[in-house]
Amino acid sequence: MFPQPASPLLNASPDWSAVEVEVVRGKSRVVGCRSRQPLKILNPASHQASCHVVLSNFGGGMVSGDQIQLQLRCGAGSRLFLSTQANGRIFKSVDGAEACQTIAGTLAQNALAVLFPDPVVLQEGSRYRQVQHWDIQPKAVLLVIDWFHSGRMDTGERFAFHSFFSELRVTSAGKTLLLDRFSFQPRQHIASAPANFGEYQTIFSAYLVGTPGEALFEQLGERLLQLRMPERTALHFDMTNRNFVLSVVKAKAGVYLLRAMAKTRQDLQPLCDAILSALATDAYLGYNPLQRKY
Repeated sequence: MFPQPASPLLNASPDWSAVEVEVVRGKSRVVGCRSRQPLKILNPASHQASCHVVLSNFGGGMVSGDQIQLQLRCGAGSRLFLSTQANGRIFKSVDGAEACQTIAGTLAQNALAVLFPDPVVLQEGSRYRQVQHWDIQPKAVLLVIDWFHSGRMDTGERFAFHSFFSELRVTSAGKTLLLDRFSFQPRQHIASAPANFGEYQTIFSAYLVGTPGEALFEQLGERLLQLRMPERTALHFDMTNRNFVLSVVKAKAGVYLLRAMAKTRQDLQPLCDAILSALATDAYLGYNPLQRKY
């Protein structure tokens, strides 16, 4: 049911969780699902033509040494919204072991995939690595949200984790469209320095990748550009007085990039609402899958 694509990630291990989405009688539906611990895959019923998949786990978070490996396949014309059940809590590392999550996805022509997880919460002493590789066909649209908290902010924990590494790669027809890597070790960097995070504790990124000129892609890109903050040219403008800062750019033909930093999770809720509102139109998902979550 899940043939191995030409990916070195999948060739490394046959024991992957997997989700396959296809259009069935005009609606996107999960036609294949395989779950391996510690990952738990949920598929809430949708009254719209799009498909909603929720990632959870059996332990309330990822402990030292946990390995999550997930393959996602979206068939031609399908619509997938993938979210998580709650914040991705990363617990303290034991004996230097990392918690790791790897996602390998493919999008067929005219497919849409939106990955909108809750933030990763990097608890004290944790080590976490996440890698996400996608291969997309022409006219497909991919939107990936990636964000993390500095720690358990409600208890005053801030950048007490050991290490965090993130990589997102998107390819099409063997050509790399997007490659973004981020690595941070608080013990080797000053997290509160203006060159790093300053007063901000939650970091949010959105990556939109598609075919230049295609309406489905360009219209969503324009909606992201509309979220940009007004430009400030004053000599003594103090950015840290703001509860959040946000930047949106068209990085290249076929790629839009949004980055935001905020002092609290609540400060970014209007941003999340704006993106979800754009996705709720009939051209994309047809509804907001997270409307009743918060």
